[in-house]
Amino acid sequence: MVVTGLSGAGKSSALRVLEDLGMETVDNPPLAILGELLSGAGAGPLAIGVDTRTRGFDATALLAGLDALRARGAAAPELVFMDSSEEVLLRRFSETRRRHPLTPAGVASGGVGDGIAREEEALAPLREAADWVIDTSELPMPELRRMIERRYGPAGKAGMSVTVQSFAYPRGLPREADLVIDLRFLRNPHYDPALRPMTGRDAPVAAYIEADPAWGPFWGRMTALLDPLLPAYETGGKKYLTLALGCTGGKHRSVLATERLARHLAEAGWPVELTHRELGIREAIPAADSQRAHLHPISMLRA
Repeated sequence: MVVTGLSGAGKSSALRVLEDLGMETVDNPPLAILGELLSGAGAGPLAIGVDTRTRGFDATALLAGLDALRARGAAAPELVFMDSSEEVLLRRFSETRRRHPLTPAGVASGGVGDGIAREEEALAPLREAADWVIDTSELPMPELRRMIERRYGPAGKAGMSVTVQSFAYPRGLPREADLVIDLRFLRNPHYDPALRPMTGRDAPVAAYIEADPAWGPFWGRMTALLDPLLPAYETGGKKYLTLALGCTGGKHRSVLATERLARHLAEAGWPVELTHRELGIREAIPAADSQRAHLHPISMLRA
C-alpha cells in the first residue's frame, strides 16, 4: 500500500500504526526504486510513504506505476490519502514551529498557507484516485489508530466498511463524505422548547421527527436507493464508504436518521461506523451476521 497526503495531516502517524500491525514500512524512498522494493524476494506486506518531499515526486507517474502493477497482477496496491483542513494544518505548523516543505527557505511563517496550497495542487490527482481518504482535522490519534487497525489488522474483515455520519451544515460538509443527504426539509425539533435540549437519540425527538408526514416516504426511498447501491460499490472494489446526513444543528434530525440508517445497514450485514460529528460521538455497530447489530460503544468523545 502507498500512504500519501498533506504535510502535517498524519502520514507518519499512519505509517507507525501500520508498522505496529506487522507491515514493513518505508517512508519517502526515491520513486525510481519503488519497483525494486515491490519485487523483493519473499516480501511481506509493505507500506510506502510518499509525499512532495519524495525524490522524483510525480503524482501522474506514481499512479501510472500503481496501475501497471495491478495490470500485471503482481500486486493489488491500495492508495491511502491523509487529509486535513487548511485551518488545522496552519495551527499544527504554528505549534511545532516547523517550516512547510513547500515554503521556500527564508520565507516568513506566513508562507505556510502558500505551501499548503501548492501541496494540495500537486497531490490533487492522488487524492482523487485514493482508495481511502482519512480526514484528521478533528480525529484524535487513538481514533486514527483504531480505524487503521480495524481495516488492516489481522482480525479485519474483507469487504467494504461503511461510516454513517451526522453533521451540521453551518460547520461545513464532512471532507471525507462520499454521499451527502440533506435532511433540512424535515420539521425541526429545535423550535419546540421541550425538545431543543435533547438530541435525536432521545425518544421524544425521534417520535417528533418520525411523525412528520415527509419522514416515511423519505426513509423508504433512501433505503431503496442505498440497499442495492452499497453492494455495487463493493463489487467495484470500494473498501470504505462514508454516508453523511446533515441538518441545521447536527443534533436532532441528522442524528435520528443516522442512528436509524446505521442499524438498518448493520442488519443487512455491513460493518458500520456510527459518527455524530457535532455531538463528538463515535461508535461501531457490528454486522448482523456476527452480533445481530447490538450497539457496541467504542468511545465517547467530548464535543
